[in-house]
Amino acid sequence: MKRVLLILLIVAVKWNAMADEGMWFLMHLKRLNERDMQKMGLQLTAEEIYSINNSSLKDAIVQFGGGCTAEIISKDGLVLTNHHCGYGSIAELSTPEHDYLTNGFWAASKQQELKPKSLSVRFFVRMDDVTQRILSLVNDDMTESDRERTINREIAKIEQENNEGGKYTVSVRPFYNGNEYYYFVYQDYTDVRLVGTPPSSIGKFGGDTDNWEWPRHTGDFSLFRVYADKDGNPAPHSPENVPLHPKCHLTVSLKGFTNNDFAMILGYPGRTNRWMPSGGIDQNVNYAYPAWVEASKVGMDNMKKHMDSDQQVKLDYASKYSQVANYWKNRQGMIDALNEHHTAETKAKDEAKFSKWANRKKNRGRYGEVMATINNYYEQTNLKARHDNYLIGLLRSSTFAALPYSLGNALVYYAQQNQAKRQELIPQIQGNLEDTYNNIHLPLEKDVLGALTNLYASKATEAGIPQYVEDLYQSNNRDLRAYVNAAFDNSLFASREKIEAYLENPDSTLVQQDPLFQLSTALLDRYRESSPESEALEAEFQKAFRLMVEGSLKKNPKRKYYPDANSTLRLTYGKINPLPADPSNDASINYYTTLKGTIAKYKPGDEEFDLPQRLMDLYEAKDYGRYADKAGYLPVNLLTDNDITGGNSGSPVLNGNGELIGLAFDGNIEAMAGDVIFDPKLQRTISVDIRYVLFIIDKFANAPHLVEEMTIVE
Repeated sequence: MKRVLLILLIVAVKWNAMADEGMWFLMHLKRLNERDMQKMGLQLTAEEIYSINNSSLKDAIVQFGGGCTAEIISKDGLVLTNHHCGYGSIAELSTPEHDYLTNGFWAASKQQELKPKSLSVRFFVRMDDVTQRILSLVNDDMTESDRERTINREIAKIEQENNEGGKYTVSVRPFYNGNEYYYFVYQDYTDVRLVGTPPSSIGKFGGDTDNWEWPRHTGDFSLFRVYADKDGNPAPHSPENVPLHPKCHLTVSLKGFTNNDFAMILGYPGRTNRWMPSGGIDQNVNYAYPAWVEASKVGMDNMKKHMDSDQQVKLDYASKYSQVANYWKNRQGMIDALNEHHTAETKAKDEAKFSKWANRKKNRGRYGEVMATINNYYEQTNLKARHDNYLIGLLRSSTFAALPYSLGNALVYYAQQNQAKRQELIPQIQGNLEDTYNNIHLPLEKDVLGALTNLYASKATEAGIPQYVEDLYQSNNRDLRAYVNAAFDNSLFASREKIEAYLENPDSTLVQQDPLFQLSTALLDRYRESSPESEALEAEFQKAFRLMVEGSLKKNPKRKYYPDANSTLRLTYGKINPLPADPSNDASINYYTTLKGTIAKYKPGDEEFDLPQRLMDLYEAKDYGRYADKAGYLPVNLLTDNDITGGNSGSPVLNGNGELIGLAFDGNIEAMAGDVIFDPKLQRTISVDIRYVLFIIDKFANAPHLVEEMTIVE
């Protein structure tokens, strides 16, 4: 469940809510949810969850690395998140000699904690509604571009007014497809250090095979720590920094839970599209997602053959491969689920009801053409969606699909400057070279670029590929692999040393005639390509979509709604809830798994299902310490019916007292349609039981000092 580069229709909407459906704004909990949550088992007030003036649970929840969620679990800034959320940082800190990704890492003291090059956490301070202020400045006579410019000017003012001289990061976000606007105030900390991580045989147990599946047996967690200056303020990494003392940290519960117990999750869900029309669903199922899946698989296969033969390459590409693989399986699951549940047909029935309402005399002038405009847009862009996903798959997996374009243009600019300006630019260019070329494996990059360019040139032609690429493809007998290999051999961009030599004697002609630069430029120009016709089509669509949402809310004004996910802090609530009994799960009720089930999956030497000998020894001895359930087993994973999506990875699962009982890391493949439509029967959140987390830290890793930091209730 991780961020990837993709052009998607991202709309923020409301949806008719059930008790366990919805990703709710914290500022609205008192009005919309508090009573319902308390009936289900919540023992807290809305003020104890979200308060501007006092410490509350929201102060313990952070956005981690820009794409996941994490929580503060000690007074010394200890951060808990998923193993897969920390994956890139753990891989970055690893070498074949000190392979923390494979073997794990546990700092015996704060002095041993490790600082990745770039990692931050974001604390949520407050939010407020600025809808009236912004929408009072626009009207229906404006073009979409005029409307956008007016709104963006006001957004800039609001962000400036609330950042307190740069102390805070302020973000104004649209909701309900531009029918409402809220601003969010954040504080960012950039000195974040690795404290502990289990070996990948625990943290990623089950690999791609078990990904999105239940029952799961994965210890998907890692520990970090936030550092600040002596006054508790954000500060660049420094030996003088001290552990952050947060306003609030979560209490950890060892009490366990039973079926139907209350459970809530706070986190940063990335994206849902529950207002997506039937035409958009059909486009994804039949055009966009199949291209995504195919391109991802080609990229993965060409990365993995090199990763399997060289441990350093495996470490260097572990994060990229994991991201591609995660969404490869996700998108195939989406195709299957959306087809199986006939989601497009369900949406089409709702749209027919909307159209009937929209064409009543009093509504016709404003809403009568909305659905026709939306449907026309999808018909006109189906082939483009297929093309774009093949191209984005190429850009996502191949470093050298985009690097020569971005770096090459910087080098052309460099060559055009006088000597003084060049000296000013060199440190920035050198820094970029170090970040890029230190972890590049050219044989892998050649295979990935060659294979994916072939796929793009053969499969994306209906919407028009660049003429340059088409000519290369045809002149090389419809196989670009040999051409790409030769292009690397003759390219300025094949090594850091060649570029450093260029900096000594810059000549922009060398860049402009470079074969990788020319290929990359053709791809990126096509990626950014626009026309007056396409811009007009997009503007008509955006206006129609906004009116569809506006009209739908007017049509059913008494329903309780929540905004669609867009990486802002939300709360979702529900309960511990099993799926139908599964004979592959040894648990007596199918809402949890145990270490017995983990051992049953053990396959010696298998990359996905191998296990450390120490874990098996602890199992044989039944040496679970205080982390065993009262029934005697050691719990591993659990199920709740909370409504989550990508970005919620690492989110805390809390009981009715607001105590930590689990760590969300996945959804179930049966509910892969959940980003588009919520299924109360099948939608589940898969989490690591906090007792398994503490067992691994204490008994497996012999790091009880980390457990002693925490506030624990038994």
